[in-house]
Amino acid sequence: MRQAQTLTDAQLRRVLHYCRSRRHPLRDETIILTSFYAGLRAIEIAALKYADVYDEQGAVRDQFTLRATQSKGGRTRTVYIGSKLKRAFKEYQASIVRHREDMPLFPSQKGGHFSANTMCQLFLDIYKACGLRDASSHSGRRTYITKLANKGVGVRLLAELAGHSHISTTQRYIDVNAEQLKEAVELL
Repeated sequence: MRQAQTLTDAQLRRVLHYCRSRRHPLRDETIILTSFYAGLRAIEIAALKYADVYDEQGAVRDQFTLRATQSKGGRTRTVYIGSKLKRAFKEYQASIVRHREDMPLFPSQKGGHFSANTMCQLFLDIYKACGLRDASSHSGRRTYITKLANKGVGVRLLAELAGHSHISTTQRYIDVNAEQLKEAVELL
């Protein structure tokens, strides 16, 4: 099975620009950013609840715990929210008309939770409209892991952030290209 495409910063900007033209622009943009800046899988994004991201006072949390029922493999893990994603969540919160702790963070067209399949389809529709044939719901996750690896984050930390049990799984996510190889040998 072919791996999902990692996206460049320019491609991500194109995707975000396209999201602004859709029926639910802020929701779709925030879903994309959650994939790219938290490395979450589509199934995990679909399962997020309002109270996962926002505390009792409505402030964006610095971190939250994905419960076993929300993640692949039935394992809990801590998700850390960086400053870029925190800004996106603050902006998104202003678009939420009414909220309850148990409501889906990203409501579907009908107001309930997205299923994992419909969340994957949302990603595919957006990427296809942007001309990104090899991108999928896993593209943000792969880009997240690859960018952190390229900035020197160790594979053990990456595995923990990604929720992988084995670092060999994480290593398969890291995209390697000719430019990186060229820069690597210049380090000598």
